[in-house]
Amino acid sequence: MPRLTSEQRQAALEKAKLLRQQRTALLAAVKDGVITLPGVLEQAAADPDGAAARTRVRLLLRSLPGFGPVSAQRLMDEVGISDTRRVRGLGERQRNLLVAAVER
Repeated sequence: MPRLTSEQRQAALEKAKLLRQQRTALLAAVKDGVITLPGVLEQAAADPDGAAARTRVRLLLRSLPGFGPVSAQRLMDEVGISDTRRVRGLGERQRNLLVAAVER
């Protein structure tokens, strides 16, 4: 692992803090119904390094209205998504199945 200068380390910490804040705001917007699952998937496709793309699918599903830990895990198992998968790592088929399952 490369040695970082104190300035580089501080910049990395600030970047991580900003990403956590963006992810928290995104999940709150999903929970409040401001952003839908297809909207988050579009954001992730548009910006592969953004908060939407780096969010774990498990957390995204749990923030959807009507989904708790058990129903989110059940849906992930049904679609064949690993528990550690992030939104940007989903394939086209998995994205389509998730959207279809959430909309039913």
